[in-house]
Amino acid sequence: MKKIGILFGKERSFPEAFVQRVNSKGIDGIVAEPVRIDKALQGQPSGYAVIIDRISQDVPFYRTWLKNAAVTGTAVINNPFWWSADDKYFNNCLMTQIGIPVPKTAILPSHDRPDDTSDESFSNLAYPLDWEGIFREVGFPAYMKPFAGGGWKNVYKLHDKEEFFEKHRETGQLVMLLQEEIVFEEYYRCYCIGGKHVRIMPYEPRNPHHLRYVADFTPTAEKLQEMTDIVLKINRHLGYDFNTVELALRNGVPYAIDFCNPAPDADIKSVGAENFEWVVETAANYAIEKALGNNGGDNLTWGEYVKRSAGK
Repeated sequence: MKKIGILFGKERSFPEAFVQRVNSKGIDGIVAEPVRIDKALQGQPSGYAVIIDRISQDVPFYRTWLKNAAVTGTAVINNPFWWSADDKYFNNCLMTQIGIPVPKTAILPSHDRPDDTSDESFSNLAYPLDWEGIFREVGFPAYMKPFAGGGWKNVYKLHDKEEFFEKHRETGQLVMLLQEEIVFEEYYRCYCIGGKHVRIMPYEPRNPHHLRYVADFTPTAEKLQEMTDIVLKINRHLGYDFNTVELALRNGVPYAIDFCNPAPDADIKSVGAENFEWVVETAANYAIEKALGNNGGDNLTWGEYVKRSAGK
């Protein structure tokens, strides 16, 4: 029997529906269940052929436990080694190298020094930074947000440098991005599962959270294909099995705004019934595919960036 597990926190609608959907298919030798951990011993297999990870970004114990599961043969979705190394600034840097339009972006040292550091720890950092040069490149209005993390936490819209300095003081030890505002005509949130299945969803980030999927953007068939190709290219380079990509269309050009969402919102109350059904069905089918193909060894997905670098 090959077990498919899902590791999750307080969310309920997607994990419960996922387990039910996998089991309802009646695939011989396949069963799905919530992951159960009663001990964690090095080098011992987890007992799962596949684990879908929805929570380890918030629980360090889970993250390191998943790494042991991966090295002992579990197909962990998403790869915990890559997810641990990735951040939004790197994502943007990589996009500039593979031809995906992204907003102009600068990374900023934290306003407050990290714990256990002193002025001498920053001997290589100019003080003050070339703020005027950064502001000229990015422009205003601009968005300031953490270089890692999500959930729209600590995100600021800034209109001038005075407001920037005021808000930057509030960010403490967070390392922030300053990013060009893309004034868009249309906006889409795009699920990508398995590096091959894409669902493009009209999305309005300016609406209240519960109404963001209530949008009437209607792309042409050509634009849908263009966005699908962009989403696939991004995820294949990063190596995510389960991710969302947000695309903002300015003058018809899709800009990748946010594409490091390896535990994206899948709650039926926010994504809506039709999108929820697609995510549950597609995730169930992909997890079954991964379980059936798991014959031991390395079952992680590695992106084109890592594979090309390792091949040098």
